Order: sequence, then structure tokens, then C-alpha cells
Amino acid sequence: MRVFTAGMGTETNTFSPVPTGLDAFRERGIYPSGTHPDRMSRYGAPMFIARERARSEGWTVFEGLYAEAQPAGLVTREAYESLRDELLSDLKRVLPIDVVLLGLHGAMVADGYDDCEGDLIARVRELVGPKAIIGAELDPHAHLSKEMVESATLLIAYKEYPHTDIKERAVELVDLCAQAFAGKIHPVAAVVDTKMVVPIHTSRDPGRSFVDKLSAMEGKNGVLSLSAIQGFATGDVPSMGTKVLVYTDGDKAAAQTLAKELAAELISLRDKLRVNYLSVDEALDKALEGGPTPAILADRADNPGSGAAGDSTFILRRLLERKISDVAIGPLWDPIAIQMAFGAGVGARMPLRIGGKISPMSGDPVDAVCLVKELRRGHVMTAQTGEPLSVGDSALIEVDGIECVLISVRAQAINVDLFTGLGCNVASKKIVVVKSAQHFYASFSTVSKRVLYVGAPGSATPRYDQLTYRKAELPKWPITLD
Repeated sequence: MRVFTAGMGTETNTFSPVPTGLDAFRERGIYPSGTHPDRMSRYGAPMFIARERARSEGWTVFEGLYAEAQPAGLVTREAYESLRDELLSDLKRVLPIDVVLLGLHGAMVADGYDDCEGDLIARVRELVGPKAIIGAELDPHAHLSKEMVESATLLIAYKEYPHTDIKERAVELVDLCAQAFAGKIHPVAAVVDTKMVVPIHTSRDPGRSFVDKLSAMEGKNGVLSLSAIQGFATGDVPSMGTKVLVYTDGDKAAAQTLAKELAAELISLRDKLRVNYLSVDEALDKALEGGPTPAILADRADNPGSGAAGDSTFILRRLLERKISDVAIGPLWDPIAIQMAFGAGVGARMPLRIGGKISPMSGDPVDAVCLVKELRRGHVMTAQTGEPLSVGDSALIEVDGIECVLISVRAQAINVDLFTGLGCNVASKKIVVVKSAQHFYASFSTVSKRVLYVGAPGSATPRYDQLTYRKAELPKWPITLD
């Protein structure tokens, strides 16, 4: 079996002021054909599994381009077209191909391309022909388009949120694609749009039970794969929204019936699935009421994993104004403040202008006298795939009893080692504020399960009435046409 595998992904927040150009992909990782490291990565999971299978099954595997960028704003036309064309050129060189395995996100939006993944998969189909098997692994925060489904043989999304099952879903994808090539199964797809856009947190019910139900149904009664596509509300494109994707073995009617049943169940759960976002002061009040410590406040609106800048000061400012101490907060993306902290050195007390630099959605900078507590060149935290994730030169500063982690390479808080690697003991704090929507949970819940989700201002705000949609097909609960 001749297999081609490649990976390319980012999640585009069309409301974000941070552009995504080629430098953004270089910063997170561009590996030309055949140069991807011998380890699993976010969009390289199908590639990694294909390597393992090749050794045991005798497949011939050709590896194409891998490119990943931190979620941000619109991808430039130059970046998307050049990376896409390089990946397609890699594929052309090794034709004919039996199976194509792609690691994608599903919510990449570029200048002139509302559906990058649909465009890419369709072009792959043109090259490999109608009989080849095309499989792609997706993030559940994808915009599942008609072109994606029609051009691919199989699309499989991670089930867990936070995304702790990337490897498992890649194994599933590779196995099913191999079976499809061998003629053992004949995948047919059905998609139902719920006319919603809701998160499915698998850290709590009813999301936990719903996803467990999907897993239990797979492999029985002709059901091959079930994906709950949650959608990405801060991607203003026509295909945005929560959808159910079902693959059965050759039974289109059964797939459609099951997709409708699961979509109806999701709709019935929507109020329970919806996250209760508190205002900044409501969250702080609740954190101070008493209870297990630390209280973890998730600053979803400034989550770099949702494309926000990661430098907003709304929560930091209120902490200072309310004189709340014994707090850790981070990461704040501020290369300028870090440069000044390195210039002053550990132990220095210095006036520093913190955050609030990218746009009005970041708030005003905070001016304070800070203590530089720790500095680290090339700081890393552990990603969900287990790989080291660079956050660049980093600093731990303290102002009025609040320890702030500053980073120079934009990223969300995924692992507690972001803090502890700089000497910040989050377990001892009263409050920990993380710039993240939900991916922090897998690691930070080992410290405390007392989590408060904050709907502060920002370009990834969950207050959708503050966003101006132009392309999304509305209404989509809870987003109205008003």
C-alpha cells in the first residue's frame, strides 16, 4: 500500500487583530517533506501512526509538508497558498498513491479562502483520483463544510475537550482508511447541522456522557465513526456551527437516521452544555467566597488557543484595583516587557508597562513597579501531545502579591509547568488565572478542580453579541440575528 501523509493546521479567529503569516508557521514549526522529527505532533499524529504501521505492515509511506501555526487572525494569502502548493507538489512527486492521511484543524481561514481545508482536500482528490482513500484527522472546533465531506473518504475529529485523544483518533483514522483500501469497509457519511454553536466539555456532564456514548456505539451495527463537530464561534464563515458527522459501512440511510438522532440529543442538552461565563468581578467575588484553593479562573476571551492576543489586562487590572494578592496569572504575551526584565536581571525592582499592547481588545497597559523573580531563555511547557512547546524567553514578575508569567512566543496555558518551570508554585496560591478556554483543564485540574470560566472582554469573547458577523449563517443558537 502506497501512503502519502502530511499535516497543516491552525485555528483562525476572524475577529483577532493578530495576522497569521509565514513567520507564524515558522515559529511553531514548518518541516519540509521528509524532515518531520521522530515524535508525534499536533497535526502530525496520522504521520506518526503511519510510520509505525509501515514498519509492521510493510507499507510504503511518503511524508509531505508539515506546517503549524498558533491560532490567530486571518491567514495571509501568501502563507496559505505557498504552504498548500508545497504540500500538493510533495504529493505529485510520489503519485500514484493508494491512501492519503492528513492532519488538519478544520477551521483555517485565509484571505480569499473561507474553507482552507475544503480547498486543500478537494485539490488532493483531483490529484489522486476517485478511487484513492483520503482520510483526515480534525479538531472538533472545525467548520465542517460540504466540500470537506464530499472530497474525503473519512474525517475523524478528536472527541475529548481538552484534546487528550489526538493519538487515539489518529490510530482510528489510519486503521479505518487501511480497511477501506482493502475493501473490508465502505464508509458513507451523513451530516446534520444542529443550528447551534456550543462547546462540549468532556471534563463534566453532559458532555462526558455524550462523548462516551459515541465511543460505545462505534464498531457496532455498521457504525464506523462518530464525530461531534463543536464548531468555532469566532470564525465568521458560512460553514461555522455544531454538526454531527456519522460514518456507517455502506448504509447511507442508517447514517442519516443516526446523525439526526444524535443531533436532536445535542440540541436537547444545549442549555446544560453551555458554559456559565462570569464577569470579571463576579468571578473574583466567587473565588474569594471560600472553598478549595486555588480557584482557577479561565480567561477564555483572551485565550491564544482561540486566536486572541494573550496580552489583555482586564483581569490583572481588577486584581490590582481590588488589592487581591496571593495570585498567579499567565501567560501574558509581552516580548517588550520581557526584554526589559532581562535587561534589569533577577532581583531587580523596576517600573514596567505590562500587556495591553496589541489592540483595544487587550485593554490598557498596566503600569507598575515589579520585582523580577525569575528569567528563562527558551522556556517550554508540555503540550497535550507530550511534545515540548516553546514559549520563548520568559519572565516571572511580581506586583503587589500577584505573580505574572510573561512569555515572548504567544501560547495559551496548557500545562502547570508553564508556571512551575519559572518557580511559581500555583498549588499554594489563592487564585490562578489562566489564559485558556479549556485546554488547561487536563493539567491544572491535578492542582484544583475548582474552575470559574470568565467572560471578560477580548477578541475570543464568549459574549457573541459583542461580535459583528458578516458571513456565518445565522441564527445559530445562542447567536441571534440582532
